[in-house]
Amino acid sequence: MCSKFSDRLFIKRNAEKLIFLFAVLTVSLVTGIACRHVQAAQRLKLQQHLAGEVLRFHVVANSDSDEDQELKLQVRDVVLDYFADEMPESGDASQAAAWAREHTDEIEEIGRATLAKAGSDKTVNAAVTTCFFPDRTYGDVTFPAGNYEALRVEIGAAEGHNWWCVLYPNLCFLDSTNAVLPDEGRQKLKNVLTEEEYSGITATSGFKISWFFW
Repeated sequence: MCSKFSDRLFIKRNAEKLIFLFAVLTVSLVTGIACRHVQAAQRLKLQQHLAGEVLRFHVVANSDSDEDQELKLQVRDVVLDYFADEMPESGDASQAAAWAREHTDEIEEIGRATLAKAGSDKTVNAAVTTCFFPDRTYGDVTFPAGNYEALRVEIGAAEGHNWWCVLYPNLCFLDSTNAVLPDEGRQKLKNVLTEEEYSGITATSGFKISWFFW
């Protein structure tokens, strides 16, 4: 009789342990899902804020051949030089985008001239457009995925890898080995974000630095 009582007690205690374990797992699962929803909402809010504060820049190569990739970099250089020399100081990203939109003809012209000098007759098309981008890292600053406005320069068939950076504020760097962002551009970005937002997009956020191609 004692043996039967001990068996029932053992089964009861094990059942209670299983119920407790199931309850803990359920609470953990629900809490985890809730946390992910909160993080996703915060990430979306940050992305939407960032999208209104930056103008991105993409140069898309004709193909992935070595020649076309080199031409892409040459076009990149002359367009960045053109912006540095000609674009007036902008108070925000919308002003920078408006100026770029007004000067797409000139951007296309200097792009074609650069290609012609290199012996290429490929076309160059430039436009300020809004499109979706996945997570992208600029030096130690990572921009979350979402819709952003960008100056997009397409060379020829535009079927090759592209070079990219943030045109305003200037977060473009040409030394991919050191990947150091210009201090002025970094400070402008920091000025338009809260301390929490800025902390969330820097290297401390745990994102891995990526390269310039997708």
